[in-house]
Amino acid sequence: MKKLLAIFVLSSFTGYSQVASIQVVHNCADAIAAEVDVYVNGLLQLSDVPFRTASPFTDLPAGIALSVSIAPGDSSSVDDAFYTEVFNFSAGETYVIVADGIVSMTGYDPAPPFSLEVYDMARQAASNPGMIDLLLHHGSTDAPIVDVYETGQGLGLLADDFAYSDFEGYFELDVTDYVLQLNDQSGNGLAAFVAPLEAFGLEGDAVTIVASGFFDPSQNSNGPAFGLYLASLDGGPMVPLPPSPILGVTTGNPLDISVYPNPSTDSLFITGTEVNTVDFEILDATGRMVAEFTSEEINGSINTTSLPSGLYILNMRQGSRSNSIKFIKD
Repeated sequence: MKKLLAIFVLSSFTGYSQVASIQVVHNCADAIAAEVDVYVNGLLQLSDVPFRTASPFTDLPAGIALSVSIAPGDSSSVDDAFYTEVFNFSAGETYVIVADGIVSMTGYDPAPPFSLEVYDMARQAASNPGMIDLLLHHGSTDAPIVDVYETGQGLGLLADDFAYSDFEGYFELDVTDYVLQLNDQSGNGLAAFVAPLEAFGLEGDAVTIVASGFFDPSQNSNGPAFGLYLASLDGGPMVPLPPSPILGVTTGNPLDISVYPNPSTDSLFITGTEVNTVDFEILDATGRMVAEFTSEEINGSINTTSLPSGLYILNMRQGSRSNSIKFIKD
C-alpha cells in the first residue's frame, strides 16, 4: 500500500533555479477518483491522495514542460492514468490548481469531464498581514449558477453569476467570522455556510474555499453531498464549513417594510408602503422554517405567542426583491 499524501515533495525536480509555487486541491467527487495517484513526466509523485485533500504550496520547475497525469489510487504506472495535461509554469508565479469534474461514463448527471482548473494569480499570504485573503472556487458539477452573498457581516454580493469551474477573488477580509450564502438566479436561497476565519486562526493567510460535492447525490451515484470546504496554506484534509440559516438577502432595491416591537412578546407588527403581496417566512436559529404566510393572511401582524424564546429571522420576498430582519422572541 502506497503511503498516504503527507507532503508534496516532487524530489525528482530539485535543483531547478526557476520555480513556480503550486497548490493542488483534489475536488473530483467521482467514486473512481476517491483516491488518486499523481504522475509528473511519467514518475509517481503523489500516491493515494484522498478526495477533499489539498497539497501545501510547493515549488515546481518553471519554464519547462511538465506532463501531469492523474490515475486511480494504487495504480501500477502512468499508463493507468485517466487524464493527462501538459503545464509550463511561469517563474516566480503562484498557482492554485483544483481537480474537478467526472471520470465515469455513466452514473452522474450532469457529467462535465474531469479537468484541472488553474488559477494563475494565487497568493501564499494575505496582502495585509492583519487580514485574510479569500479565493472562491465553484467545483460542484451539478450545482446551478449562483450569486454568493456574505450575510454575517453585511458585505453583500461577493460573486455574481458564479458558475461551475469559476474562480472569484481574492477578497481581502478582516479577521472575523463570515456567512456565505448561495442564491439561485431568481434570488432563492439555496444554502448558507459559516466561515469562521477568526476561529481557524488564519490571520495573514490566503485561503481557498471550494464548492464541493453534489446538490443531488441521488442523480450522482449517491456521491458526497454538497458543501463548502476550506483549503489552508499547509494543505491536508479540507475543512468543512458548518451550515447556517438561509436569509432573504437584501437587494439593491430592498422592500420598504419595518417590524416592531423587537424583542417581541405576543405580536410582531408589520408596517410599510409595500406590505401587500409579500410572502413571509420565519426561520429559527438553526435555519429551520417554523412558519410561512402571505401578507393577506397576517393582516399587519404576526402572532408570536407560540414561538419559544430565542432569535429568529423573518424573510420577506416580493417577486425578485427580498430582505430579512432578525428579531428576538422574549
